Amino acid sequence: MTDQDLVIKGSDIVRPTRNGTMKMDIAVSDGVISAVEPSLDTASAKKVVDGSGLLAFPGSVDAHCHWGIYNPLTEDAVTESRAAAQGGTTTAMTYIRTGQYYLNKGGPYRDFFPEVLDVTEGRAFVDYAFHLAPMQSSHIDEIPQLIEQFGVTSYKVFMFYGGHGLHGKSDDQSSFLMTPPGERYDYAHFEFIMRGLQAARERYPDIAEFLSLSLHCETAEIMTAYTEMVEQDGDLEGLAAYSAARPPHSEGLAITIAAYLAHVTGLTNVNLLHLSSATAIEAALLMAVTYPHIDFRREVTIGHLLTDFEKTIGLYGKVNPPLRSPEDVEALWEAVLAGDVDWVVSDHACCKPETKLGPDPDDVWQAKSGFGGTEYLLAGVFSEGTKRGLTPNRVAELVSWNPARRFGLLTKGDIAPGFDADIALLDPGTDWTVRAEESESAQGYSPMEGTQLKGKVKHTFVRGTHVLDNGSVVGSPIGKYLARPYSG
Repeated sequence: MTDQDLVIKGSDIVRPTRNGTMKMDIAVSDGVISAVEPSLDTASAKKVVDGSGLLAFPGSVDAHCHWGIYNPLTEDAVTESRAAAQGGTTTAMTYIRTGQYYLNKGGPYRDFFPEVLDVTEGRAFVDYAFHLAPMQSSHIDEIPQLIEQFGVTSYKVFMFYGGHGLHGKSDDQSSFLMTPPGERYDYAHFEFIMRGLQAARERYPDIAEFLSLSLHCETAEIMTAYTEMVEQDGDLEGLAAYSAARPPHSEGLAITIAAYLAHVTGLTNVNLLHLSSATAIEAALLMAVTYPHIDFRREVTIGHLLTDFEKTIGLYGKVNPPLRSPEDVEALWEAVLAGDVDWVVSDHACCKPETKLGPDPDDVWQAKSGFGGTEYLLAGVFSEGTKRGLTPNRVAELVSWNPARRFGLLTKGDIAPGFDADIALLDPGTDWTVRAEESESAQGYSPMEGTQLKGKVKHTFVRGTHVLDNGSVVGSPIGKYLARPYSG
C-alpha cells in the first residue's frame, strides 16, 4: 500500500444516494480520499484516527451563510469558520453584495470582489465560496467576467429590498443599496438579471447546469402594509408581531412572481431560499407543477426547523423571513420527509448582542435581522430528522450532496475515492443541549438555546486536515477559496 496521510478506522460510512451505512476504513492522500475499504493497512499511514462507533458523513456544504454582514469580514472569516468546523461543515458558501454591510461599498464587482477575496484569504478554517447579488445594471454586464475570472456561478436577488429595509419598513433605499442615481431595484431589474444569467448559461453551455439564481422571496408592498397594521393594532409583540408583519403569503406571492419571470426569461435554474412556512412550501410546489421545465430547488434553514416564535425567548430570533409558528415548523419537516426540500442550510449571520438590539431592547422593530447556527446544521438535521424517520443517507443529501451538485462543487459531498477528504465524524449516541457559551461563533447567544439534540460532531476533516479534534477546533486556518465549477 502507498503511503497515506490519514486513515480513519472503523467508522460507519454514510453516503448520499445510498441505503444504509457500511463499516469501512477511509484512506486519504494529498487531501483526496484514496480508498474506502474494510481493514486497511495503517503501517505506512502518517496519522490514524479511530472512528469506531461514529458515523462518517461527508462534510456539510452550508450553502447559505453571511460572513461579514455585521462584523468585519476579516473577523467573521476566522470565528464563523471555526463555528462551521465545529458543526461538521467543511465548505461555507456566503451570499455577499455591494451596498451597506459587508464592505460598505458600492461600485463594480471587478473592484469589490478582489477585495473580498483578499481579506478572506488565509483566515478561514473551512473551504469557502461566494454567491454574488447584481445590485445595479452594470453588475449584470459583469456576470461573464465573474464566471471566467473568479469562478462565481451563483447569483442572488433580494426581492423585497427595493421597497423595504433589511430590518423593517423603509421609504429610502438609495443610501442602503448604494446604487447609481436613477436606478431602481425592482421587478424589472430582477427580470434583467434573469435574462443576463440565462444569456451566460447559453454562452457557457458546458457549465450551464451550475449557473443558477437564488431568490429571497418576500414582497415589499405586502410587508410594508402589514407592518403598519400590526404596529397600529398593538395586540402582538416580539417575534410573533414580526412574523405577522411579514406574513407567509408575502413569501407565496414573491415565489409566484419570481417563477413567472423565470418562465418568460427562459431561466431554468432557480433556487428558492429559506422557505419558512406551509404557505411558502405550497406556493413553491405549485410553481413547480405550473412550470415543469424550470428546475426549482427548495431550501429551508436549520433555524426554521429547530425553533419558532413561541419557543425562542426575546428578540434574538429576529430573522428574514421570520421564525414562524410551531405548526409551520412541522409543515417544513413534513416537506423535508416528503422529499420536497432539496437542502438545509444555516443562513448563518453572526450578529452580536450589542449590534442585534436597538436602543429599546424590547422593541422588535429596532432589532437587527439574522443570527448564526452553522454549528448546529448537521447535528440538528440528524437529531430531529432521524427521530421523524429521516435516514442518515438522506441527511447527507440534504446538508452536503445536493448543494454541492447544484453549485458546482464536483469533488465535495460524498465519501468515495477521488472526492476531497471532507469528513465529519458524528457520535449518534451523544445527547447534548445547545449552549451558546460552548459555540466557537463570536455571537454569544443562540435562538436555539436549550434545544436538546442527539448526535454530536466529534471530528471534522477539511481535505484530510484535522480541524476539529474530539470537539475542539485545532490547527491553523487552511480553508481555500473555491472557484467553480470546482473539481479539486
